[in-house]
Amino acid sequence: MQSNLSNPSVQPGRRTDPPKVVTAGEAAHLVGLSASTLAKLRLNGNGPPYCKLGRRVVYRPADLETWLQSRTARDTTDADARFLKALTVAHPR
Repeated sequence: MQSNLSNPSVQPGRRTDPPKVVTAGEAAHLVGLSASTLAKLRLNGNGPPYCKLGRRVVYRPADLETWLQSRTARDTTDADARFLKALTVAHPR
């Protein structure tokens, strides 16, 4: 295993791997929603899967991608109905 000190292209303390988790704000930006909309989706169980680390809410990038793919629609009627329902109806558990 080569250390960061012997590899000048890697700066100490700089992460080169993709992050394992992102914050709620970063997740909202990645999926193209506001942080408050993502929080509402989280509250009613219709948003992407998330993790609680103490008081922090974080998301795994792979879960965000899977959730986005599950939101694919063929026409505007389908997309509009699904989005409005997601904001108002609790997800069955």
